[in-house]
Amino acid sequence: MGFLDNSGDIILDAVLTDAGRKRLAEGNGSFRIAKYAFGDDEVDYSNYNATNSSGSAYYDLEILQTPVLEAFTNNTASMKSKLMTLTNNNILYLPIIVLNKKDDTCQVNTTIGSGSHVVCVDTDTAVAFQKEFITGGTGLGFFIDGTQPGSNVSRDIRCDQGLDTKEVPATYKIDAELQENQYIVEIDNRFGAITTGGSLVGPAAAGKVAQSFSFIDDDNVASYYLSTTDYVKSTDAEPITNKTGDEINTAVGGPRGTHLVFRIQSSTNLRTSTFLFERLGGTFGFTGTVDAPDGCSGTCTFYYIDTIVRVTGATTGYKLDIPVRFVKKQ
Repeated sequence: MGFLDNSGDIILDAVLTDAGRKRLAEGNGSFRIAKYAFGDDEVDYSNYNATNSSGSAYYDLEILQTPVLEAFTNNTASMKSKLMTLTNNNILYLPIIVLNKKDDTCQVNTTIGSGSHVVCVDTDTAVAFQKEFITGGTGLGFFIDGTQPGSNVSRDIRCDQGLDTKEVPATYKIDAELQENQYIVEIDNRFGAITTGGSLVGPAAAGKVAQSFSFIDDDNVASYYLSTTDYVKSTDAEPITNKTGDEINTAVGGPRGTHLVFRIQSSTNLRTSTFLFERLGGTFGFTGTVDAPDGCSGTCTFYYIDTIVRVTGATTGYKLDIPVRFVKKQ
């Protein structure tokens, strides 16, 4: 829905998303507008000009004259920046959600993932990565084992929430109405599912069960509402600095809220078929140095699909897009 200022008259342009039209078409009375939200995706607040020579009434003029987006039906692209109401008017900083690359348990792949989290979709691929990584070759880098997410060689995806500022000491507790206790994680259901983080060994690693999604839309994007302690961790018990005073374990510079930890289980389609890789992805070659069974001695070729996993804070609406690369050895 969009409010269009047409030089005097305010025009309300409202359209239904695909999901809304589907529910309305059912004609059974189930279509009810129960909740709504406001957003300011098109507003660039850096256009606020406090030095305008015409006076304070003109500081925000450029912002107020910004053209407003018309309503559109793509629910995956709309309402990225939702407005929120705070009861505490003394808050100077709003929290953000940041991908943690500092914790050793959640390193991204910089070798073949270009800074993405790499998910090995089947056992052969995971074995190739593991042999390179463990036996000291040129290395295929850190990865998530898509068939055994709980494997002790898998990495977590961790998102830290808090105030990213040095103006407020990190030892301060974040305001209660700014702390995220529930997160929404969205992922293309054709590629994978969300499961808990943390390493296990033996049968327990293979026995990790993927979380059931809460909703799947017409674009095959599954939404997971995560609020249990299996996913949402408190930072109160974590040290903020090490013995030399260097910050550890956190990707935010100020007071911390919670952090979200999860892994990804690859879909059956990616494990057993190359169709989606050939349709939506590509291939790359890697020259390895490990002369071992299933390792990459010589040149190995891999299929890959690049995608985005989106994390949204249920309290503040802050969104973080995390690059993920699904990889399958040919």
